[in-house]
Amino acid sequence: MLKLRWETEFKKTEMGEIPRDWEKSEIGSFMVIRSGKRPKEVKVYGFYEVWGANGFMGYTDDTDHLENREVLITGRVGTLGNVYYIKKNSNVWLSDNVLILYPNDQEINLKFVFYHLLTRKEDIINLDVGSTQPLITQNGLKNLIIPLPPLPEQSRIATVLSWFDDLIENKKRQNEILEKSAMAIFKNWFVDFEPFRACPEQERGNYEFVYNEELGREIPKGWEVSKTTRLIEYNHFFSLKKSEAYAFIEMKDVSSNSLVCEYNFKQFSGSGVKYYGGDTLMARITPSLEHGKTAFVWFISEKEKGFGSTEFFVLHPKEPYLKEFVYLLAKNDDFREAAINSMSGTSGRQRADINALKNYIIPIPPPPILQSFHSLVEPLFQKIILNQKQIMTLRKIKDTLLPLLVFGKLRVEEI
Repeated sequence: MLKLRWETEFKKTEMGEIPRDWEKSEIGSFMVIRSGKRPKEVKVYGFYEVWGANGFMGYTDDTDHLENREVLITGRVGTLGNVYYIKKNSNVWLSDNVLILYPNDQEINLKFVFYHLLTRKEDIINLDVGSTQPLITQNGLKNLIIPLPPLPEQSRIATVLSWFDDLIENKKRQNEILEKSAMAIFKNWFVDFEPFRACPEQERGNYEFVYNEELGREIPKGWEVSKTTRLIEYNHFFSLKKSEAYAFIEMKDVSSNSLVCEYNFKQFSGSGVKYYGGDTLMARITPSLEHGKTAFVWFISEKEKGFGSTEFFVLHPKEPYLKEFVYLLAKNDDFREAAINSMSGTSGRQRADINALKNYIIPIPPPPILQSFHSLVEPLFQKIILNQKQIMTLRKIKDTLLPLLVFGKLRVEEI
């Protein structure tokens, strides 16, 4: 049973009000703080490099070992004050922009410390001592004061907040599996043609295969071979009203491994690509294109409009039943490779040529097959979207509870 109560008795501190029975302490009195370091040689081995902006990315075998339950704080540049929690033992390359915190001999619930620090980003940033480049030092962080409830209550608070994080992670893993399933079906149907190698008595039509010279391979007889413009309208044009707010997507909102993206609302100023609900957005700039950043516009209806960064290609399906097909095509390795091979421009700012996608040749089955594919994978997309909506709700609840719990406004008396 979860038992909560509102606190009524507080004392004032330099960080605000906390319960009368809570203590306060400088982080340096119960935590060891050290900085990361760069290895002499970087090799790709699938270990982890820790960057503030990207969380965890994989690299080196020359490692600095992290124990489970260590907290990381980014100490420089645009990621100043970001806080991360290590969930599993990892050999990592720790950027020297990162500060690592772990307990000394005193008993402390590190997850409680982590959750509290999430609410203190502004205070952490104010520790900046850099003159030309922002920098949080070990000594500066040691002096940061945080509240400390009794250890059992620290654990109860951390447990409640972890429930939300665990639920969110579970739904993210579900979405990853669902999307991989949809992609597997796409490849099975439209790359390997497996369902169409069955017996001719089934209802999908003629299963005889014929050699196509444009593709250099056999395809089911009766399928058309054409440019993608047969099914997709690229960067379609329509007008938006200036100063009116629309759903807006930035490149940072888009994931490399999920069709659902973050979004916000922003006034249209005249610049940006435009899209409808059900469109696919595909990054056209390096390195986002190489990383696979692609988004399905899931958060508005097919008749609603939105806009986003100019660094996207917009892929608009010419028929509603093509929505999922278009997204999965945009995630297909061969299609993406065509875009990557078309990139030009200065180093670090190369962009793909839209004509490489427009001229890309694909086998196109009769409409009934595309409609059957839509019927098969649409429930997977809808479950992903439902999960994402639930994730957003869980985040809102957690974000509401977080400051109340870690500052003792709402007490966790029993679990």
